[in-house]
Amino acid sequence: MIIQDKEFGDVVVRKNPWSNGLKFSISTSGRLQMSVPKFTTTFLAKRFLNQNRDLIREKLPVKDPASQRSRDAKKKLLAKKAKEYLPYRLEYLAKRFGYSYDHVRLSHANTRWGSCSSNRTISLNIGLMQVPEVLRDYVIIHELAHLNHMDHSAEFWEEVGSHDPRYKEHRRKLKMFSPGV
Repeated sequence: MIIQDKEFGDVVVRKNPWSNGLKFSISTSGRLQMSVPKFTTTFLAKRFLNQNRDLIREKLPVKDPASQRSRDAKKKLLAKKAKEYLPYRLEYLAKRFGYSYDHVRLSHANTRWGSCSSNRTISLNIGLMQVPEVLRDYVIIHELAHLNHMDHSAEFWEEVGSHDPRYKEHRRKLKMFSPGV
Protein backbone atom coordinates (compact mmCIF):
# COMPACT_ATOMS: atom_id res chain seq x y z
CA MET A 1 0.00 0.00 0.00
CA ILE A 2 1.14 3.57 -0.65
CA ILE A 3 0.28 6.52 1.59
CA GLN A 4 0.48 9.95 -0.05
CA ASP A 5 2.10 12.39 2.35
CA LYS A 6 2.69 16.10 1.70
CA GLU A 7 6.06 16.13 3.45
CA PHE A 8 7.50 12.68 2.64
CA GLY A 9 5.84 11.97 -0.72
CA ASP A 10 4.87 8.36 -1.41
CA VAL A 11 5.31 6.29 1.75
CA VAL A 12 5.53 2.59 0.99
CA VAL A 13 3.68 0.49 3.56
CA ARG A 14 4.61 -3.19 3.63
CA LYS A 15 2.47 -5.58 5.62
CA ASN A 16 4.53 -8.24 7.33
CA PRO A 17 2.72 -11.27 8.80
CA TRP A 18 5.58 -11.89 11.30
CA SER A 19 5.86 -8.31 12.52
CA ASN A 20 4.41 -7.26 15.85
CA GLY A 21 5.45 -3.62 15.61
CA LEU A 22 5.81 -0.72 13.20
CA LYS A 23 9.21 0.15 11.78
CA PHE A 24 10.50 2.87 9.45
CA SER A 25 13.31 2.58 6.90
CA ILE A 26 14.43 4.12 3.61
CA SER A 27 13.99 2.24 0.34
CA THR A 28 16.68 2.19 -2.33
CA SER A 29 14.75 4.92 -4.15
CA GLY A 30 14.99 7.18 -1.09
CA ARG A 31 11.34 6.76 -0.18
CA LEU A 32 10.14 6.32 3.35
CA GLN A 33 9.02 2.74 4.04
CA MET A 34 6.93 1.39 6.88
CA SER A 35 6.85 -2.24 7.87
CA VAL A 36 3.63 -2.96 9.75
CA PRO A 37 1.83 -6.03 11.14
CA LYS A 38 -0.45 -7.80 8.66
CA PHE A 39 -3.76 -6.41 9.97
CA THR A 40 -2.71 -2.77 10.38
CA THR A 41 -5.26 -0.41 8.84
CA THR A 42 -4.40 2.58 6.68
CA PHE A 43 -5.76 4.81 9.44
CA LEU A 44 -3.32 3.36 12.01
CA ALA A 45 -0.38 3.55 9.59
CA LYS A 46 -1.12 7.25 8.91
CA ARG A 47 -1.50 7.94 12.63
CA PHE A 48 1.85 6.28 13.38
CA LEU A 49 3.47 8.29 10.59
CA ASN A 50 2.08 11.57 11.99
CA GLN A 51 3.15 10.71 15.55
CA ASN A 52 6.73 10.05 14.44
CA ARG A 53 7.38 12.92 12.01
CA ASP A 54 10.03 14.60 14.16
CA LEU A 55 11.91 11.35 14.71
CA ILE A 56 11.78 10.51 10.99
CA ARG A 57 13.08 13.97 10.03
CA GLU A 58 15.89 13.66 12.54
CA LYS A 59 16.98 10.06 11.87
CA LEU A 60 16.15 9.11 8.27
CA PRO A 61 17.46 10.64 5.01
CA VAL A 62 14.15 10.77 3.13
CA LYS A 63 14.52 12.14 -0.40
CA ASP A 64 12.48 15.09 -1.57
CA PRO A 65 9.17 13.94 -3.18
CA ALA A 66 10.08 15.84 -6.38
CA SER A 67 13.28 13.83 -6.77
CA GLN A 68 11.30 10.63 -6.12
CA ARG A 69 8.96 11.49 -9.00
CA SER A 70 11.91 12.44 -11.20
CA ARG A 71 13.57 9.10 -10.49
CA ASP A 72 10.32 7.25 -11.25
CA ALA A 73 9.99 9.03 -14.60
CA LYS A 74 13.63 8.29 -15.48
CA LYS A 75 13.21 4.63 -14.50
CA LYS A 76 10.06 4.34 -16.63
CA LEU A 77 11.83 5.84 -19.65
CA LEU A 78 14.89 3.61 -19.20
CA ALA A 79 12.66 0.54 -18.85
CA LYS A 80 10.92 1.40 -22.12
CA LYS A 81 14.22 1.92 -23.95
CA ALA A 82 15.70 -1.23 -22.43
CA LYS A 83 12.69 -3.32 -23.46
CA GLU A 84 13.02 -2.05 -27.03
CA TYR A 85 16.79 -2.59 -27.23
CA LEU A 86 18.36 -5.10 -24.81
CA PRO A 87 16.50 -8.32 -25.77
CA TYR A 88 17.31 -7.74 -29.43
CA ARG A 89 20.95 -6.93 -28.76
CA LEU A 90 21.22 -10.03 -26.56
CA GLU A 91 19.69 -12.18 -29.31
CA TYR A 92 22.04 -10.68 -31.92
CA LEU A 93 25.20 -11.26 -29.86
CA ALA A 94 24.06 -14.76 -28.81
CA LYS A 95 23.58 -15.77 -32.45
CA ARG A 96 26.82 -14.10 -33.52
CA PHE A 97 28.88 -16.00 -30.94
CA GLY A 98 26.91 -19.28 -30.95
CA TYR A 99 25.12 -19.10 -27.60
CA SER A 100 21.65 -20.28 -26.71
CA TYR A 101 19.67 -19.06 -23.69
CA ASP A 102 16.08 -19.71 -22.63
CA HIS A 103 14.81 -16.42 -21.22
CA VAL A 104 15.75 -12.78 -20.88
CA ARG A 105 14.63 -10.69 -17.95
CA LEU A 106 15.04 -6.96 -17.41
CA SER A 107 15.75 -5.73 -13.90
CA HIS A 108 16.56 -2.52 -12.09
CA ALA A 109 18.90 -3.84 -9.43
CA ASN A 110 21.08 -1.29 -7.67
CA THR A 111 24.23 -3.37 -7.50
CA ARG A 112 24.57 -5.53 -10.59
CA TRP A 113 24.53 -4.99 -14.34
CA GLY A 114 23.38 -8.47 -15.19
CA SER A 115 23.24 -12.08 -14.15
CA CYS A 116 22.89 -15.54 -15.62
CA SER A 117 21.07 -18.30 -13.78
CA SER A 118 21.46 -22.04 -14.06
CA ASN A 119 18.06 -22.23 -15.78
CA ARG A 120 19.63 -20.29 -18.68
CA THR A 121 17.86 -17.00 -17.90
CA ILE A 122 19.87 -13.88 -18.56
CA SER A 123 18.93 -10.79 -16.57
CA LEU A 124 20.03 -7.37 -17.78
CA ASN A 125 19.75 -4.15 -15.83
CA ILE A 126 17.79 -1.30 -17.44
CA GLY A 127 20.61 0.97 -16.22
CA LEU A 128 22.66 -0.40 -19.14
CA MET A 129 20.81 2.13 -21.29
CA GLN A 130 22.86 4.84 -19.53
CA VAL A 131 26.27 3.48 -20.55
CA PRO A 132 28.04 3.49 -23.94
CA GLU A 133 27.06 0.69 -26.30
CA VAL A 134 30.48 -0.97 -26.15
CA LEU A 135 30.04 -1.40 -22.37
CA ARG A 136 26.51 -2.78 -22.84
CA ASP A 137 27.94 -5.33 -25.25
CA TYR A 138 30.64 -6.25 -22.74
CA VAL A 139 28.00 -6.96 -20.06
CA ILE A 140 25.93 -9.04 -22.49
CA ILE A 141 29.00 -11.03 -23.60
CA HIS A 142 29.96 -11.49 -19.95
CA GLU A 143 26.53 -12.95 -19.14
CA LEU A 144 26.51 -15.13 -22.27
CA ALA A 145 29.88 -16.58 -21.25
CA HIS A 146 28.28 -17.59 -17.94
CA LEU A 147 26.10 -20.02 -19.91
CA ASN A 148 29.25 -22.15 -20.30
CA HIS A 149 31.07 -21.16 -17.10
CA MET A 150 28.99 -20.33 -14.02
CA ASP A 151 32.03 -18.80 -12.32
CA HIS A 152 34.81 -16.31 -13.00
CA SER A 153 37.49 -18.89 -13.71
CA ALA A 154 40.40 -18.40 -16.11
CA GLU A 155 38.39 -20.32 -18.73
CA PHE A 156 35.48 -17.93 -18.28
CA TRP A 157 37.67 -14.85 -18.82
CA GLU A 158 39.35 -16.54 -21.79
CA GLU A 159 35.92 -17.04 -23.36
CA VAL A 160 34.91 -13.42 -22.67
CA GLY A 161 38.24 -12.29 -24.18
CA SER A 162 37.67 -14.34 -27.31
CA HIS A 163 34.54 -12.26 -28.05
CA ASP A 164 35.71 -8.95 -26.55
CA PRO A 165 39.50 -8.58 -26.71
CA ARG A 166 39.27 -5.25 -24.82
CA TYR A 167 37.16 -6.68 -21.99
CA LYS A 168 39.63 -5.59 -19.28
CA GLU A 169 39.36 -1.97 -20.41
CA HIS A 170 35.56 -2.25 -20.70
CA ARG A 171 35.32 -3.81 -17.25
CA ARG A 172 37.37 -0.96 -15.77
CA LYS A 173 35.31 1.72 -17.54
CA LEU A 174 32.04 0.13 -16.44
CA LYS A 175 33.06 0.72 -12.81
CA MET A 176 32.75 4.47 -13.46
CA PHE A 177 28.96 3.99 -13.76
CA SER A 178 26.34 2.83 -11.30
CA PRO A 179 23.72 0.23 -12.21
CA GLY A 180 21.14 1.89 -9.96
CA VAL A 181 18.55 4.17 -11.50
